[in-house]
Amino acid sequence: MQKNNLMQKKNRKFADKSLKTLFMLSALFSVAITGGIILTVLIESLRFFHFIKLQDFLFGLQWSPQLAIRSDQVGSSGAFGILPLFAGTFLIMIIAMMVAVPVGLFSAIYMAEYASKPAHSAVKPLLEILAGIPTVVYGYFAVISITPLLRTMGATLGIDISTESALSAGFVMGIMIIPFISSLSDDIITAVPQSLRDASLALGATKSETIRRVVLPAALPGIMGAVLLGVSRAIGETMIVVMAAGLAANLTFNPLSEVTTVTAQIVSLLVGDQAFDNTKTLAAFALGLTLFIVTLMLNMVALMIVKKYREAYE
Repeated sequence: MQKNNLMQKKNRKFADKSLKTLFMLSALFSVAITGGIILTVLIESLRFFHFIKLQDFLFGLQWSPQLAIRSDQVGSSGAFGILPLFAGTFLIMIIAMMVAVPVGLFSAIYMAEYASKPAHSAVKPLLEILAGIPTVVYGYFAVISITPLLRTMGATLGIDISTESALSAGFVMGIMIIPFISSLSDDIITAVPQSLRDASLALGATKSETIRRVVLPAALPGIMGAVLLGVSRAIGETMIVVMAAGLAANLTFNPLSEVTTVTAQIVSLLVGDQAFDNTKTLAAFALGLTLFIVTLMLNMVALMIVKKYREAYE
């Protein structure tokens, strides 16, 4: 009997050590992969900055990565200013969030505060189906449906809207992000203690006043975290931009014109059989590093806000 107990203890200790080692190796593998990606992008970016000055890259007003063969072309050795790319990126992102935040937040308020349990169970999965649709399908939707509709409306009003525009890409991208913000905001609003609602109602406030003055302020840190995570999602989107906004690097804030984004240009630079020994190809790594830093900063801010919220209400 004692031998069996000793054997069981040894087996349990061995299993515990084995699982601990497995978990540690998995964590180290994830860290190593992340570090390898960052190191690869960083090394190739440093090679790029041997050819192009950092200040010209960060503050340049023209993006023309092809290596010119004539002196009268834009930049005899190419122009690599990223300001037009980030102008297009943030323009499309702003349009997308103008669509996604109100619709996503209002739908979350309805599901958390007004909908019955059967309605909530039916509406939320249907809304989240949007998150499972491939982005290339959204791109086709923008090209086939939204862009012609916008051009028709513009023609009616006497406004010229480009065949590929930031407005079309941003609108469809906003539709794609709606379930992301809605689902997170629904969970955050639901997590607000019921006692806060009961206290407000007991003081004579209506349900809408309780939502505006009690529930939303209490849930605001978490909602802001969801919005910032949605911003990161919008900045990293590629297919919708390529199909609906185009690839023209125009330094403009006109939503009716053609623009491009950082991710779209990365795809454009690396299309086909490319050798990583020229400035044009290495520019993709510099763009990737810049986008990685911007997205990382946004994610860190979002996680800090969400962490603060969870500490207050969990």
